[in-house]
Amino acid sequence: MKNNSLSVASFNLILYAAQQKGADFNTLCEKVGLSPEMLQDPDARLPIKKVQILWKEAVEMTGDKHLALHLGESINTIAVGILAYVMMHCPTLDKALEKLCQYQDIVCDGSKTSVFIQDGLVYVTLSQLSDEMLYPHYAFESELSIYHAAMKGMIGKDLPLKSVHFNYPTYSDSSEYQRVFQTQEVIFESNFTGMVFEKKYFHLPIINANSSLFHLFDKHARSILDGLKQDNSFKEKVKKEILDGLKGEEPSLFNVSRSLGIGLRSLQMKLKEEGVTFQQLLDEIRKNLALQHLQESHLSTTDIAYLLGYSEPSVFSRSFKKWTGHTPNVYRKNPKMVA
Repeated sequence: MKNNSLSVASFNLILYAAQQKGADFNTLCEKVGLSPEMLQDPDARLPIKKVQILWKEAVEMTGDKHLALHLGESINTIAVGILAYVMMHCPTLDKALEKLCQYQDIVCDGSKTSVFIQDGLVYVTLSQLSDEMLYPHYAFESELSIYHAAMKGMIGKDLPLKSVHFNYPTYSDSSEYQRVFQTQEVIFESNFTGMVFEKKYFHLPIINANSSLFHLFDKHARSILDGLKQDNSFKEKVKKEILDGLKGEEPSLFNVSRSLGIGLRSLQMKLKEEGVTFQQLLDEIRKNLALQHLQESHLSTTDIAYLLGYSEPSVFSRSFKKWTGHTPNVYRKNPKMVA
């Protein structure tokens, strides 16, 4: 199986819910093996293995064995990110669930959501895709609780569930599940995991939906999903870390290796196997960004040098001339001269 991941934004929601129950943020980060700085980029992603560690530690620290089940009650479901914005501006609930299935990988690609109708009932089901999901009940219970809370919020009224199913044994009585999902029929050791409701609710309108915003958010979500499906080579992972590090200073080989959790020599060897060096990747990214930024008239060459992590504009100018044969100012006057 591929290396599945969860968005940092969703990871932070779990951390927030744990904090609300008394867990210490820094201690949790330390136990999971992440620095708080690594969680500041909402577009970044973390491996499923880290998420599983977080759930286990968060449950232990809070003493809430139903922490995952309570997630839908603990957070504002809009905070889930772009997927939530797409769904809340769909015209009807069925369209929102269609978009949930289409774009779920933006949030987490370790599980799959499916929706189908059978005998007048709507089934929203979950299945496991990642072999690193050691405690799938945390993922399934948190997802279902968020889905149910989000759907009620979107239609502006209760969404009575006929039943909720889990394809694993119960580890406590069903009373808390019945309370959270507002249904008496909670079935463990079922042949699927999911929730079931009557079809008459399927086409209810989404309150406050805005069709213009829907098209805007849908386009953005599609571009994010396309990006996730791009080349997953080690070289691309390094390039992403370099891009993340271009914030007024040059990303170092050491910092990139630390972010990726790999030794310096191992990083260099892996890149060599893919036919590139760290410096070549850094130069490639800087050149492409420089060509883009120089077409933005409001940015000075000093601004661009800073954005690319150069300490001096003169160093940027020398590098640009080495790449293109022209100085930044000459290129700016005639951008067609560089292919």
